[in-house]
Amino acid sequence: MKRFKNGIWLLLGLLLLTGCGAGQNAAPETTAAMVETTLATEETTPATEPELTEQAAGIALADGVYLADFETDSSMFHANEACDGKGTLTVRDGQMTLHVSLASTNIVNLFVGTAEQAQQDGAVWLEHTLDTVTYSDGLSDEVNGFDVPVAAVGQEFDLAILGKKGVWYDHRVSVRNPVPQEGSYTCAVALEGGSGRATVESPAQLVSDGKTILATIVWSSPNYEYMLVDGVQYDPIQESGNSTFQIPVVLGQKMAVSASTVAMSQPHLVDYTLYLDGASLRPEGE
Repeated sequence: MKRFKNGIWLLLGLLLLTGCGAGQNAAPETTAAMVETTLATEETTPATEPELTEQAAGIALADGVYLADFETDSSMFHANEACDGKGTLTVRDGQMTLHVSLASTNIVNLFVGTAEQAQQDGAVWLEHTLDTVTYSDGLSDEVNGFDVPVAAVGQEFDLAILGKKGVWYDHRVSVRNPVPQEGSYTCAVALEGGSGRATVESPAQLVSDGKTILATIVWSSPNYEYMLVDGVQYDPIQESGNSTFQIPVVLGQKMAVSASTVAMSQPHLVDYTLYLDGASLRPEGE
C-alpha cells in the first residue's frame, strides 16, 4: 500500500512539474480536465473539426462586404469620426480593399509602403475620392477617402501619407475585426479545451447587424447551464435538447470562453477556445 501511495504522489509531482515547465499555472486546468475525463457523461467523441492553427498570413475571409476597424499609430491620421473608426472592406476573388473616409481633405495621397519608397521612381500613389460624411448632429462634410489594398486582415503594414504641404510621413496601420454586412450566415467553428470530449455543431448559424456578429453555439451535451464571454454571462436559449447559446463572436481569431457544466456532482466552470473560420463564411441557405 505504501508503495502504491508513493507512486501516486510521484505521478502528481510529474504533472505539476510539466505544467510549470510550460510557463503556465496548469494545476487547476489539469485537475479539471482529469475530473471531466473520468466522468461518464453523454458528451460525444469529437468529430473532425478545422484545426485551431494560428493565422500566420492573417485572417482569411470569404468573398463579401465587411465593416472593419481601421487602426493607425496616430491621432492625426484616422477614419472619420462619423465612421466610428471603421472602413468598408470588400473581398473579391481573395483580393481585399478597404475604403476609408478620413477626417478631412488635408491628406491628398497614400502609398502602401514607407515614405522613402513612395518617393522612388515608379511608385504608385493611391488617389483620393471625395466622400460625404454625416455626423451624429445631422451635419455633413466632404472629406478625402481612399481605397487601400489590404494584404492580410489582422496584421500591421506600412502606409505612408502625403499632406497638402508636399511632405511624406510614415505610419503603421492595420485592418481588424471584420463584420459582414447585415444578414444571416453560416460559418465553420472549432472547439478546444476541457477534456476534449465536448464538441459544438459546425457550421454554426450567424447573424450580423453590420456592426456585431452573434453566433448560435450548439453543444454536444444538454448539461451546460451558462457561458461566459469577456466576463458576460449568457444563458441557454433552447427549451429542450442540447445546450444552445447565442454569443457575440469575432471571425478568424481564437476566442477564450468558459462554460458551466452540471454533468458532475457540482457545477463546474470549464475553459474552452472557439475559432470561427472566416474563409468558410457563407450566406445562410447557400
